[in-house]
Amino acid sequence: MKLHDLKPAPGSRRPKTRVGRGIAAGRGKTAGRGTKGQKARGTVRPGFEGGQNPLYRRLGRVRGFKNPFKIVFEVVNVGRLNDLPFEGVITPDVLREYRLIREAGAPVKILGNGDVSRALHVRAHAFSQSAREKIVAAGGTVEVID
Repeated sequence: MKLHDLKPAPGSRRPKTRVGRGIAAGRGKTAGRGTKGQKARGTVRPGFEGGQNPLYRRLGRVRGFKNPFKIVFEVVNVGRLNDLPFEGVITPDVLREYRLIREAGAPVKILGNGDVSRALHVRAHAFSQSAREKIVAAGGTVEVID
């Protein structure tokens, strides 16, 4: 079998219907548009709803301002860090490995929800004040990544 021998399965392709080509063609005269009216005359623009307020005008428009410089942090609470079965410096790569964050390249911020019962050595892009205090109070260290 060669490329020129390929054909579609029998019955899978139907010929295009040519409308408005006489009564014998089966789609003559009104060409499937019914009788009279705006739709039969071909003057309806896309989205027209017969004079009713159309959908694109009924729905609210997108408003406001989207800051192109906004930094979206991946956040992790200190309580989750305390439960990590990991000894050593906790970096964003370690957090990604233990699935505490989703995006590997996103900046990480440590928040202060939860308790710290062991000395944690954490490297992250940002820390909340309470997270910083809890980590240092437990004997750990906090290092900010630029």
